[in-house]
Amino acid sequence: MTWRGVVVLVLGLVTSSRAPAAEPALQALALTHVGPGQGVFVDAADGTVLVAEVADRPVHPASVTKVATTLALLERLGPTHRFETRVTATGPIRDGRLGGDLIVHGGNDPFFVYESAFLLLRRLHALGIQQIDGAVRVDGPFLLNWQPDPKAARLGRALRGREGVDAWAAVADGARLERAALRVDGRRAPAGAERLLVTHRSPPLLHVLKACNGYSNNVLHYASDAIGGPHAVETLARATVPAALGVEITIDNGAGAGTTNRLSPRAAVAILRALDARMRALGQAITDVMPVSGVDPGTLMERLLDRRRYVVGKTGTFGSVGASALVGVLRSPRYGTVAFGVLNHGVPVPEARAKQDAFVRALIEAVGAEPWPYETPTRPVYTLALVD
Repeated sequence: MTWRGVVVLVLGLVTSSRAPAAEPALQALALTHVGPGQGVFVDAADGTVLVAEVADRPVHPASVTKVATTLALLERLGPTHRFETRVTATGPIRDGRLGGDLIVHGGNDPFFVYESAFLLLRRLHALGIQQIDGAVRVDGPFLLNWQPDPKAARLGRALRGREGVDAWAAVADGARLERAALRVDGRRAPAGAERLLVTHRSPPLLHVLKACNGYSNNVLHYASDAIGGPHAVETLARATVPAALGVEITIDNGAGAGTTNRLSPRAAVAILRALDARMRALGQAITDVMPVSGVDPGTLMERLLDRRRYVVGKTGTFGSVGASALVGVLRSPRYGTVAFGVLNHGVPVPEARAKQDAFVRALIEAVGAEPWPYETPTRPVYTLALVD
């Protein structure tokens, strides 16, 4: 049986008509700390439901959506996948001048950042290119520093040393930006055969997802286009969980933006469980792809500081639609991995976060949770890219 089949079988037991009622001593934690009418679901590793409060009502999950997108990208592309960006030229290089256009063939790389642009610049400089007679153009989906750059406007400024200059020091190795920066004439160049100059391959997908989930970066919406977009994410999420939960999943934006995404607390937990199972099947831990409370940079860094390393999970915040959420996994000697989801709606964000943290603290005590054995990676993710 595949990892997905095992997950569906186990979760099917949880959501069947014979599923055990929520454990009374723990059920009270939802009402005490989150309040009636707010969605909460918690289960143990063996499928025992520990807490269920309006757990089947779909609400806007905000960036908790990224758990589903993470699972889908790993399933379709694999953890070692690298997004490829190829750079070609349409003219010869003579006396430091490229007699044609510089064309960037985008590969939808969600982690092509300013440091990536400057690594590219250094390689072009090493090839002897100081000036481009033509233009810098983009062919295909291209992202720079988390946003689409379809006309290479921002990339062109970076290559000319006019944007993102603070990132230069990270890759300069003592070189001066003004000496490497390109001059771009932008005049119309005659069409010519393209030849490859540089290929930039992103860091492995696993590292990209870890960084993007830590900061809850909405670039994951664009990254989902590599596998068919948000509806492909939705389809896989529905296929991963028991059939009864499929109607509780709506994903129209792979990062959790927009107004139409919906997840129920129990569906959010089921997707998180599926991601944990997938990571185990890959010989990895969920800490390799999701942030850890109080220690990883990003949205969980300042949460639960008195419980550092206890929670591996994902935040979600979208105040304009009244959404605030927190899902995660705890380690409990008694219950195994305990997965929880708190999906607030219609509650001011600061109040919702306080309620979520109070509930998780109480849950940690109730299940006797222990910290995850984990240390934050120190190597910058962009250094894992390959440029040749």
